[in-house]
Amino acid sequence: MAQNVYTVKQVNAYIKNMFTQDYMLGRIYVKGEVSNCKYHTSGHIYFSLKDESGTIACVMFAGQRGGLSFRMQEGQQVIVFGGVNVYERSGSYQLYAREIRLDGEGILFERFQALKRELEEMGMFAPEYKKPIPAYASRIGVVTAPTGAAVRDIINISRRRNPYVQLILYPAQVQGEGAKESIARGIAMLDRLGMDVIIVGRGGGSMEDLWAFNEEEVARAIFNCSTPVISAVGHETDTTISDFVADLRAPTPSAAAELAVYDLGMTMERMRELEGRMGRILRQRVELWRSRLKAEAIRLEHLHPRTRIADYRQRLMDLEDQMRTRARRTLLVTRHRMELYVERMKALSPLEKLNQGYAYVRTQDGKALRSIHKTRQGDVLEICVTDGSIRAEVLEKKEEHRG
Repeated sequence: MAQNVYTVKQVNAYIKNMFTQDYMLGRIYVKGEVSNCKYHTSGHIYFSLKDESGTIACVMFAGQRGGLSFRMQEGQQVIVFGGVNVYERSGSYQLYAREIRLDGEGILFERFQALKRELEEMGMFAPEYKKPIPAYASRIGVVTAPTGAAVRDIINISRRRNPYVQLILYPAQVQGEGAKESIARGIAMLDRLGMDVIIVGRGGGSMEDLWAFNEEEVARAIFNCSTPVISAVGHETDTTISDFVADLRAPTPSAAAELAVYDLGMTMERMRELEGRMGRILRQRVELWRSRLKAEAIRLEHLHPRTRIADYRQRLMDLEDQMRTRARRTLLVTRHRMELYVERMKALSPLEKLNQGYAYVRTQDGKALRSIHKTRQGDVLEICVTDGSIRAEVLEKKEEHRG
């Protein structure tokens, strides 16, 4: 009886395909204790999650470490988000982590996700509600703690970029009991004062430290603010509800100051460039109109009656020269033709024939003798030659036949 035999590769590929098709295993949260944690030189993190009943191998690749805000250590209770799949080379399955949070943050993270979904469904994150940040703000409100690195960074960057910009600080409580009310009041007060833009934020910290910016009250204060709001909470990897509601998210308070305060030096340099460009354009325009004026002046000079009269006079002189040339040419042709006629007349003249040795014979009655049949023996004839005539008597006639 024949049996199907499969290779190890085929079996592992089949099992991997089963894992891939399982939607739940592709997006799963797993809670457990960290063990066998190793940071590889390539940047990958290899560890295991265990509880009282078992262990699962895990890996977080270097490209996913942006979602890790702490250094993993043995014994930590964590919640790992990722997907379970098969590593075909060893035939073992493992959890490929995309996000890791300490277990204490799990409840807060669930609250964060729930509020995010709720506010997103209400349209508070919609791009059509986002207001543009003014390019040249002169009055900037800041809602943050009066002490700490955030406010110092904002002040230092603002002075460096543009010392003429006015910063108005609302000293808010950004952590602990009453923080959300304090932040919301600060946003509303600076909005009433007519700021060009408002920066809301604080420095980095844990999820609990930043939680005030995940409260619905702060989110509604930002959404209802008529002044454009820049959210700048924590570090670049930290994300809060305020970031989604605000008109613009800055990765840090320092970045928020750079986005809100225009660089005066660059602006002046740009103005100098524009001034030089305008000067070049103006000079080009002047040269263009100067050339056009010269062309029009030449055209006017050409159309002036004096110029036209001179042109007509020159044309008449040219015509006169042409007529004279044609008259001379006609005269020469006529003279040449007359000379030809004269030569032909000479050739036909009896005198010319006489000069060549011929003679002209006439009878006594003056008629030209053209044939021997017109005369008889004894007739007297007159023979005309060049210098006179001769009287002769016909003694004999002799007829000759010419072919």
